[in-house]
Amino acid sequence: MDSQVVAREPVGLHSAETDELLTPGQAGDYLRTGERFIRRLIAERRIDYIKLGRHVRVQRSVLDAFIESGRIPQAPEPR
Repeated sequence: MDSQVVAREPVGLHSAETDELLTPGQAGDYLRTGERFIRRLIAERRIDYIKLGRHVRVQRSVLDAFIESGRIPQAPEPR
């Protein structure tokens, strides 16, 4: 019996880096905050997370999207 596995996304170095699963502690280090801040974001449902049994993980791409959502554009220079 032949079975084929079809990837939903292209497999490569870039996708592996951006979708790395991080613990709340690692996520806090990535954002240069504490683990407590990440757990609060999870509890308030402000970021998506993954439950693996009793373990909680956050994708790096979710953290990048959270950073982008908080970006405030630079004000234009007065003339």
